[in-house]
Amino acid sequence: MDIVFMGSPEFAVPTLESLYNEGHNILLVVTQKDRPKGRGKKLLPTPVKEKALELNLDIYQPEHINSDESINKIKALNPDCIVVTAYGQILKKDILDIPKYGCINVHASLLPKYRGAAPINWAIIKGEKETGVTIMEMDEGLDTGDILKARAIPIEECDDSQTIHDKLSVLGGQLIIETLEDLKNDKIVKIPQDDSLATYAPMLSKKIGKIDWNDNGEKIINLIRGLKPWPSAYTIYKGKNVKIHKAKKIEKFSDADNGVVVKVSDEGIFVNCSDSCIVIEVLQFPGKRKLHVSEYLKGNEFDVNIRLN
Repeated sequence: MDIVFMGSPEFAVPTLESLYNEGHNILLVVTQKDRPKGRGKKLLPTPVKEKALELNLDIYQPEHINSDESINKIKALNPDCIVVTAYGQILKKDILDIPKYGCINVHASLLPKYRGAAPINWAIIKGEKETGVTIMEMDEGLDTGDILKARAIPIEECDDSQTIHDKLSVLGGQLIIETLEDLKNDKIVKIPQDDSLATYAPMLSKKIGKIDWNDNGEKIINLIRGLKPWPSAYTIYKGKNVKIHKAKKIEKFSDADNGVVVKVSDEGIFVNCSDSCIVIEVLQFPGKRKLHVSEYLKGNEFDVNIRLN
């Protein structure tokens, strides 16, 4: 097929690679503009742009995808399909109507659950036992179009948002190839989404990472897993926001209040919550690198019997 691909972050790269390796004719790669990053505010390309340069593909980085210029450019290419994976802008009807086979989105959840910007994170935060990839025919709503294909994977106890991201990005690259083949051969049965089952996965912010030690252990662990590596769950120790990158849940062995540090050892920092004890294993103080607690304790102390906020 003649394809226009739209995507920006690392998640979208395997889909672009799959389309290229399968021999589809990628007419254009549309991605977000280079953005300043880091302390030096150096302009850096998106991961999709980096891959497109490596594959010697034509690249387009409009400020607004729905501008007349963008619409006319894509219309002139006359693509069979537009494939979208985490591009970062909503497409309007003028673009959705261009391709013969429509605009197809690779979405990182089992729709209609977790529509929105951060489906991987919220699935973990909410304690889901599985997630997956949905290939969806795009319409003017937010992830509301008909389902073309979907495939599930389990969320294991050892998984966090980074590991699930990596698994789903590869799965998306596989599933888009199957979908395009079935579209071409008229084998797709479109399934309308049941809006009554829809849930929303809003953009992440730093403030949602604050741990409430009155919550149960499972909820706290899911928050830590779901916000890794960014923006990270955190707690407040002596006025400092301390990020928690890894923790586990064990049975309570102290009747201290929720949020109180009941033990500190090389194994971790033990903190009571409503139904169990959380053992913080990897932490990060402001402006410092993340450390296993055993490393941190070699040159620092962490008070016992103090309450974390």
